[in-house]
Amino acid sequence: MINIVLKISRLLIGYFLYALGIVMTINAQQGLGPWGVFHQGLSSQLNITFGIAVNLVGAVIVILDFILGERIGWGTIGNVIFIGTFIDLITIINLVPIFENTFLSFLMMFIGMFTISLAAYFYLNARLGAGPRDGLMIALTKRANKPVGLVRGLIEVTALIIGYFLGGSVGWGTLIMSLGLGFFFQITFKMFNFDVKKVEHKYIDQDFALLIQKIKK
Repeated sequence: MINIVLKISRLLIGYFLYALGIVMTINAQQGLGPWGVFHQGLSSQLNITFGIAVNLVGAVIVILDFILGERIGWGTIGNVIFIGTFIDLITIINLVPIFENTFLSFLMMFIGMFTISLAAYFYLNARLGAGPRDGLMIALTKRANKPVGLVRGLIEVTALIIGYFLGGSVGWGTLIMSLGLGFFFQITFKMFNFDVKKVEHKYIDQDFALLIQKIKK
């Protein structure tokens, strides 16, 4: 029971930090990351909040992951529900300021990138499934039989181009985040001695299989 509570706590902390980091990069007003550009453009076109756009895109990608044969974890579902919701909540209560000073804006963007990488450590360490976009990357890598870096890059570029034409914000921050987020992930994971390759996730189908076994007994 305690183990489950700890896992859920890690997930929720991770979701909140991820949302906080995203809002920091938004309020820095120096351009968004590739997926951020797409979410902002979609929210503008559909007249919905940024958070709802994040949740909608996440839900569609989870369906694609399932169709492509990727296993889904409870953490994946939670990612779809909570991150966008937390983004809207943080925005509504004005938790993150907007600075007129360019230096402070870029500083907040870098802090936001670190916060996102810290968030990824928390929810991946819960071992209940990766985010939907990571699942899509894995599924397409398997199908295309191409290097994961190439597949991830193509996904990011596609999201960026579509988001740009939908009206998303592109700036120097977009380039910095596109190139720098991976570096922040690497540094953060090294800080916590966390090897993402060794993480064994627990998936929803495993829970259902266990439940069926108990029912049969």
